[in-house]
Amino acid sequence: MADARHRLTYRVRYALRHPERVRPYLRRWWRDLRFRLSGKRDHVSYYREVMRDDTARDPRKAVGSANEARWLALGQLQFDYLLDHGLAPEHDLLEIGCGNLRGGWRFIDHLEAGRYHGIDISPDILLAANQTVVERGLQAKEPRLRLVDELTFDWLPDARYDVIHAHSVFSHCPLEVIEECFAHVGRILRPDGWFDLTFNATAGKEHHVLHEDYYYRPATLIALAERHGLQASFQDDWEGRHKQSKLRVRHVAAS
Repeated sequence: MADARHRLTYRVRYALRHPERVRPYLRRWWRDLRFRLSGKRDHVSYYREVMRDDTARDPRKAVGSANEARWLALGQLQFDYLLDHGLAPEHDLLEIGCGNLRGGWRFIDHLEAGRYHGIDISPDILLAANQTVVERGLQAKEPRLRLVDELTFDWLPDARYDVIHAHSVFSHCPLEVIEECFAHVGRILRPDGWFDLTFNATAGKEHHVLHEDYYYRPATLIALAERHGLQASFQDDWEGRHKQSKLRVRHVAAS
């Protein structure tokens, strides 16, 4: 199926079945070409421009929510899942790719003051995140938001977080970015902590669409975690809740 996606006949049939998707795809195709011709070929600078473009149109849509109701629903979904799995007010939580706090504002509200940290590669979406803090009246919770351009976490101390969370982040990342995270995330994760991440799962050939959406076999990411001394498990209880799948990464001893 992945090979078929590149055939003209497949694309024509897909366009005929989904005419409403043709215009957005062409806009993304033109944007991809324009960004790459301008020299933005490394992932961070490329996707930072994608987020700048999307945020200027609509911060809600920039994080994958078609409207306010969907933005709220997806944030609630993320929050409920972590709450069901034991997220407690006294936990320290790092959200990778916090965006405009779609799920983050609920985490901030639930956690004790100063225990939520959010990072993102996009300065534009972080400005929107600041606005969400104001709109939700969460200033007293002292959330910490930080702009980053890599996932080495070298500014953080060892064993800093009980929970690390990344929703719809690695679905937009090439494998080398995911590996960079796996190579360093164990250092900042507490011995009994966990790291949840979602990704676009495929049973076929791994591929990307316009350098924005990446598809991986679960076994690939599980093996990559093992390469860096971590154990990843497929979260079956997440399936059906969202179009992306979820892995939980932990220290081997904790697993």
